[in-house]
Amino acid sequence: PLQESGPGLVKPTQTLSLTCTVPGGPINNYYWSWIHQLPGKEMEWSGYIAYTGSTHYNPSLKSSASISRDTSKNQFTLQLSSVTPEDTAVYYCARGARPTLLPSEYTVWGQGTQVTVSS
Repeated sequence: PLQESGPGLVKPTQTLSLTCTVPGGPINNYYWSWIHQLPGKEMEWSGYIAYTGSTHYNPSLKSSASISRDTSKNQFTLQLSSVTPEDTAVYYCARGARPTLLPSEYTVWGQGTQVTVSS
């Protein structure tokens, strides 16, 4: 499984940074996504970074997202800038074999990490 890490509490307007570690690596294969689940809602794809390093994001995200990777550490990172309380969610990292927006098609997951945006 993958391992998410990051702060559990972030203040509004700050930048949220979450890191996913891929035990055993490498991350220069597959598609590596961030998926979030708002309270009481279905899971929603946030964005991915491909094995090529290219990225793609969900245009419906209210906060600006950026995904990067560190192949030497087998990690990829999600940054959400100018977060609001509406970004409060459980965030998951996941691996997929193809560039899909459907959470159900990702086959390897982290356990998820709760992030709360509150002053």
